[in-house]
Amino acid sequence: MLVHPQFEPVALALGPLKIHWYGLTYLVAFGLFFWLASLRTRKPWFAERGWTRRDVEDLLFFGVMGVVLGGRLGYVLFYKPAYYLAHPLETFAVWEGGMSFHGGLLGVVVAMALFAWRRQRPFLEVTDLIAPCVPTGLASGRIGNFINGELWGRAADPSLPWAMVFPQAHDGGVPRHPSQLYQFALEGMLLFAILWWFGRKPRPLGQVSAAFLIGYGVFRFIAEYFREPDSFLGLRALNLSQGQWLCVPMVAAGLLLWWWSAQRGSARRS
Repeated sequence: MLVHPQFEPVALALGPLKIHWYGLTYLVAFGLFFWLASLRTRKPWFAERGWTRRDVEDLLFFGVMGVVLGGRLGYVLFYKPAYYLAHPLETFAVWEGGMSFHGGLLGVVVAMALFAWRRQRPFLEVTDLIAPCVPTGLASGRIGNFINGELWGRAADPSLPWAMVFPQAHDGGVPRHPSQLYQFALEGMLLFAILWWFGRKPRPLGQVSAAFLIGYGVFRFIAEYFREPDSFLGLRALNLSQGQWLCVPMVAAGLLLWWWSAQRGSARRS
């Protein structure tokens, strides 16, 4: 069995200033988004609509705000509402951890809607531009989770070659799935490859966004079978985790958006 390396969470200390690995993974995520979105604006169907590098800079600013605020509020509302209702000031203690992807996604949706409204652009045009640029950021975040030794997986068969003991779990050395790496591979790199390939050609409005919703929802649903549910949540109805239940409306919305996009494209061709 493997044992988690127990990385030092601080990557660099300059006097009282401490830079954590997890913070660096966020910087990598934002840097990759900026680079990939800049490449997307050069596609003829975006360039002819007037998209520029300056737009990407503004998109990144709106996106960062959406990720941070939405991710934190999502964690508070989806996972520990009773606790934060009793301790409201801790809602702002983001340095203590606690972010929700689904909340971050909703935050980004609101931020992109605001950007689209201010720039007088179709909302789905904005999301189609950024959708293939998001998974690399998710992959970076999962590497941060692994470095921190958090969000470990469920108990695994000790004979599994990559089963890993996470001392942070304080469970007596139970071998577990390194689910952070599964999510890095599935909802990070594999989803990126699919969306980047799919988005290499012009698609009907909303279809790239729909592919993201469906792809992420399916891959996250699968990964949740290997990820240990939060101790204060456990499993819910039908033996599914909170994360899996949050994926259901996401996939449903993606399928509905795909259908709408296909219908709209057919109507335009007729």
